[in-house]
Parts: sequence; C-alpha cells; structure tokens
Amino acid sequence: MAPRTFWKGYLKLSLVTCPVAMMPATSEEEKVRFHTLNARTGNRVVSRYMDSVTGKPVDEDDEVKGYPRGEDDYVLLEDEELEAVALESTRTIDIENFVPADTIGWIWYDKPHYLMPNDPVGEEAFSVIRDAMASTGTVGVSRLVLYRRERAVMLEPRDKGIVLWTLRYGDEVRDETEYFGKIGNGKVDGSLMKLVTKLIEERTTPWNPDMAADPVQARLLDIIAAKKKGRKRPAKAKPETEAPPGNVISIMDALKKSIAAEGKRRGR
Repeated sequence: MAPRTFWKGYLKLSLVTCPVAMMPATSEEEKVRFHTLNARTGNRVVSRYMDSVTGKPVDEDDEVKGYPRGEDDYVLLEDEELEAVALESTRTIDIENFVPADTIGWIWYDKPHYLMPNDPVGEEAFSVIRDAMASTGTVGVSRLVLYRRERAVMLEPRDKGIVLWTLRYGDEVRDETEYFGKIGNGKVDGSLMKLVTKLIEERTTPWNPDMAADPVQARLLDIIAAKKKGRKRPAKAKPETEAPPGNVISIMDALKKSIAAEGKRRGR
C-alpha cells in the first residue's frame, strides 16, 4: 500500500505555480522497536513527569515551559506566549533565490523529501522548473513551515522529480576552522600520493545501498524470529580480533604492503 502523502501545497516561481505533493525520502518504519514492560506482569510501563524535589507526579495542566537563567531559576513561558511566535503554516514553496548547486555544503543538509507534481495539469510547470535548474547547475532556496518551525529549504532536481532538503539553522553548524585550522599545510610527498591513489583505485566500486546495511537490526530480527518459534536464540557473534597497530616506521613500506595485500585479496 502506498504511503499517505505527508504534505500538499504549491510550488511557485514568480507567476508560475503548480500543485505539488511531498513525502519524506527516508523512513524508520522498518526499524526494530521495543516497548518497556513490567517483567513480573508483562504489562507495558508508562512514563510520567515527576517533580524533582517532591517526587510526586505532575498533572498535565500544571506543566509549563521554563528557560534557565540561573541555578534553579527559570523564566516561565505560557502556552499562549509560545503560540504567539509560531508561524502560520504556509502551503506554498515560493522559490526566492537560486544558487550554484555546489555552493551549499553537505553539512547544511538536514532531512530529504521527495517533491512531485500533484496534478497532471501542473506537471509541465513542475518539469520546466526542474529542468531549468538542472541545465543551469543551480538549486532553489525557499522557506517553508515544516515540523512546526519555519525552515530554509533547498530544492534539488533529481531524475524526474525534485528532492527538497530542509537545511540546518545557522547556529547548528560549527565553524570547521576551529577544528581543521591547526592542521599543517605541508606538501604531500608525490610518491606517497601515487601509492595511496593506487590503493583507492583498487578499492573503488559502484555504490550499493547494502554498504549502509544495519547488521544489528539483522541480528535482532534473527533473535526475535527464533523466540517466536520457541527456539534457542542464535549464538552471539564473536567479534573479529585484530592485532593492535604497531609503530609505523615507514609510510612507504606500509603502503607497499597494503597494495600487495590488496592484490592478494582481489585474487581470492
């Protein structure tokens, strides 16, 4: 069964508008999830907010948001005050700017969504916006209310559709110079570069989604399947033991040994 549409609205560029639908490009529905149970009764355990001082449960009507301004001192905000700053959910993706596709670093990308035309009549307008971005090597930048907050979004042409990425807020991305600035600018030895390049070429293969498979998920499913059938759970996988790396005296020697070992691995 096809998943229910996550968002419906309009894609707008100047006076050109078309109806669109949007779905998250990723899903965690297949993840193994657990409930916490009472081992004695088999009943589910429920959680409640407790007063950290009195230890008594707090009624929902007594819950309030607080911003810390000191130790055990908070500025209290009522629901009405929080709702006053919330933005009305807009249903129009109005493309305000276009930027070269390679100027927005991947670190700004947050959540991907698939954007597609939602009406055959508007498909031509959608397609021309998509193809124009592809031909100019640009992506669109707009703003949209998603997940209860206004966010900057990026529209990237992809195949027959558009991938809409929510972008991280400016205060979420750390300045890389604080971490990379102290790395030296020494010139790399050309002969070493050739050997590492050869090693990379030896290990270069086409991308396969199986490379990002979750081995823990597979083992959990094996355990659950065995328990359903009343069988003994599978034996715990023994981690492969690796010898601790020794002191590398020569990078050149280490690279030559790596390439030789790579050749043997491919031969097998």
